[in-house]
Amino acid sequence: MVATEGNVPADVDEATTFKERGNAEFKEDCWETAIKWYSKAIAVGEKHKDLPVFYKNRAAAYLKLEKYENAHKDCTVSLEHCPNDPKALFRRFQALEAMERFEEAYKDLRTIHTYDPNNKTIKPHLERLHSIVQERARQRAQTSNKVTQMFEIAFDIGAPKDKREQAMGNIVVLSREHAGVEVMMKEGLVTRVGKLLKVEKNNEIIVNAIRAVDGVCLKSPERTKQVINELGIPWFLQMLDCNVEERVAASQHCMQTVLNSISGLENKDDSKPNETLVKENQQIIETLLTCLLYSVTDRTITGMARDSIMELLIRNVHYKTLNWAERLVELKGLLRLMDVCSELEEYKYESAMNITPSSRTIAAVCLARIYENMYYDAARERFTEQIGEFVKDKLLTPDHESKVRVTVAITSLLLGPFDAGNAIVSREGILQMILAMAQSDNLLEQKVACECLIAAASKKDKAKGLVQTGAEILKKLYASKNEEIRVRALVGLCKIGSAGGLDASIRPFADGSTKKLAEACRRFLVKPGKDKDIRKFAAEGLAYLTLDAEVKEKLVEDRAAIKGLIELAKTGDQSALYGVVTTLVNLVNAYDKQEMVPELIELAKFAKHHIPEEHELDDPDFVSARIIVLANEGVTSGLVALCKTESDNSKEMIARVFNALCSEQEVRGKVVQQGGVKVLLALALNCTANGKRHAAQALSRIGITINPEVAFQGQRNLEVIRPLIKQLHPDYTSLENFEALMALCNLAAMNESTRQRILKEQGMNNLEAYMAEEHTMLRRAATQVLCNMVQSPDVVELMEKPNDRVKLLALLCEEEDEDTALAASGALAYLTAVSEICCEKMFEPSSWLEIFHTLVANPSAGVQHRGMVIIRNIIKASQKLASRLFDTDLLQMLFGVTQLNDEQRAPAIECARECLKVAEEYRLIQENADADMAPDVFKQQEATIEEIDN
Repeated sequence: MVATEGNVPADVDEATTFKERGNAEFKEDCWETAIKWYSKAIAVGEKHKDLPVFYKNRAAAYLKLEKYENAHKDCTVSLEHCPNDPKALFRRFQALEAMERFEEAYKDLRTIHTYDPNNKTIKPHLERLHSIVQERARQRAQTSNKVTQMFEIAFDIGAPKDKREQAMGNIVVLSREHAGVEVMMKEGLVTRVGKLLKVEKNNEIIVNAIRAVDGVCLKSPERTKQVINELGIPWFLQMLDCNVEERVAASQHCMQTVLNSISGLENKDDSKPNETLVKENQQIIETLLTCLLYSVTDRTITGMARDSIMELLIRNVHYKTLNWAERLVELKGLLRLMDVCSELEEYKYESAMNITPSSRTIAAVCLARIYENMYYDAARERFTEQIGEFVKDKLLTPDHESKVRVTVAITSLLLGPFDAGNAIVSREGILQMILAMAQSDNLLEQKVACECLIAAASKKDKAKGLVQTGAEILKKLYASKNEEIRVRALVGLCKIGSAGGLDASIRPFADGSTKKLAEACRRFLVKPGKDKDIRKFAAEGLAYLTLDAEVKEKLVEDRAAIKGLIELAKTGDQSALYGVVTTLVNLVNAYDKQEMVPELIELAKFAKHHIPEEHELDDPDFVSARIIVLANEGVTSGLVALCKTESDNSKEMIARVFNALCSEQEVRGKVVQQGGVKVLLALALNCTANGKRHAAQALSRIGITINPEVAFQGQRNLEVIRPLIKQLHPDYTSLENFEALMALCNLAAMNESTRQRILKEQGMNNLEAYMAEEHTMLRRAATQVLCNMVQSPDVVELMEKPNDRVKLLALLCEEEDEDTALAASGALAYLTAVSEICCEKMFEPSSWLEIFHTLVANPSAGVQHRGMVIIRNIIKASQKLASRLFDTDLLQMLFGVTQLNDEQRAPAIECARECLKVAEEYRLIQENADADMAPDVFKQQEATIEEIDN
């Protein structure tokens, strides 16, 4: 160590300098910079005598930034070096109180009081904390008594059923409260639940017991680890293993809560794991996800449990969540998922897996999600190799069952990561095997081969050769006497028939063939026969054929077929999702259309290129009629059921249909009644970018025409604000911007909570941008939102700060658009009533007198009345401002207004009289001074109004 003059170590001297720099920055309110300097002082001054001061000074800066946890830690370190330091204790008290750790905060204040009984600074805080601590102790005692009573009833198998159910329901409520969960953990809730559920038979009590454990784990890593230690990870899987949907859903949610708590994830779109927490709990996370993976192929669990386990994997493998995809591949997880994909109900024996109709589809989505994370070539190669390994192992014994299972697994793969599936189909012998099976005499082989051909033909460019090879085989299979074979062949033919897409001029089949195929699909939809999959395949066939406008109209006319389609949707069968939702997207024209630029059309004609033609039956009037038919048949209920999918692309299609439904005003009420809002909120936060956009627009449209208190009940009126604010984006269309602003206007009028949420989501910045828009409708809508927002005290504070917000509103009062002027003057009328600063700000525009002229002599009675209110507020607020107003010709204009004889302007006339009366009280005018001047002023007033009208 190099010493300076006076034998003072250089780093000690440097630490003092850093501290002083920090103090200087703190005084200038530059707290972030102050923290940096204090941190430097701490780093170089480990042995400095003022080290405790460095820590407590940094704690003060952290308090200013509301980083209470950091402030608490720094104060604690400072107190370790210098026990009972009053400043460090006081700052730690502030941090603890902010974190609602009142008992600890009170203890620190008591310590200060013990060493300094005459300290007047802490006295009010000590009294306040004493009351809070006493009240919390009383509440805890009450809660403890309640918990004891409820535990006695809920965990007593012999108690009456209804009382036990009620008691367990109350335990769930308490598990969501801080005081309640603390008391219940001390009373051994988790252990009691573990013992109870070994013998409990009442499903409602079991479900609520699981929900209570969920509440205990919520956002608490410590309690979560305690739960895992007491119950063990297998307990969660055991709770999941049943056929009761409500219990499976509660168990799945509980497991996700556990993962969220120990990783820092939240159920929000932009949530990311906390790296420190993940590192700390890596072993538990690894064990949990490994147990889930190995349970995927557990032969003893129910199909519903298996689906839930795969859904948990889907939610957590992505790199934005727990980034487990590559590890899953390392653990041969793809083989397990492919095993599920290969499962068939036709092969039922002792070691067969229980699956639901949705299991293979969910497994396919899981494979697709994993493949998304294989973002570099080597990872994708490992993925494809492992899939290839599965196929190779199955075909080592090329018997009938092995070939069928491989084909079914490849079909699922083609429905998930298509590129990986296509790579497998392209391997030598695979396609030949599938085509041979399609031509065999075995019905099961024909059926699965046909399904595989359909899946492989999903992408036109890659499926062209396959379709050419398989088309003749499909035609032969369509002639089969077996309906199961016919309907599958029908779907394949429908795919070929839809090759022209939306282009009405392209017809792959002879005229009339497409209609005949559609008729066959409709028949299967109405009368599916014995095979429950027939309706699913009929819907998939229509998904391709309904690109044809004539087929759409025929389908909508067939109400029985529409009902069949919607009933299929209501089952929630994920394997039917693609067919149903794609058909609905086509019926309501919710797909993206290529914009036809006139210049390019002319160029294409000149070059003799083909130009796509839109069918006349796809005109807006026909689309509107189809939407209304679907809404009246209850399509919303079907969409709600199907929205349980984990596929983002499927969610986007559902969002598109919802948005199309909400484009019709008369339909919006049905969407709300049938539970559409809850689903749309989820889609607006968790979907593809386009899906979020469509869901947000649908919510905007609902918010415009339906009372928000009805449409967005409870917390939903707050949840809907974020997607609406995101819709205020320059890349979105003016219509989307306008609809979002109109919905926000209605929400801002509801209550202070909604206004606070709009502020929190940075809504004010967006509003101001749109208030300066050239588009009249956007400018008007944004001003109307602000007119409602100014009711918030926080917005009034924002308006009072040094900025041009009041000035902008004043200038908007001169707008020719009456609604904009009404909104701007209404906002100013409120602001000038509650804020003298805003009254002063009315004089900031250089043209302030012209603005007042426009308000007083406005052709709109509403704007004129608001203008009079603004003037009245200003002259009441300050005699100085009143003098400034009345030093102009405004006094004569007010006299003129009092002489008007117009019922519509009665409120403005009355307000003008009040203004003159206040002016008299201030002695700014003499009594009866208007007697001589009124006629001239009246003429001037009329002339001004006439001038504005012209």
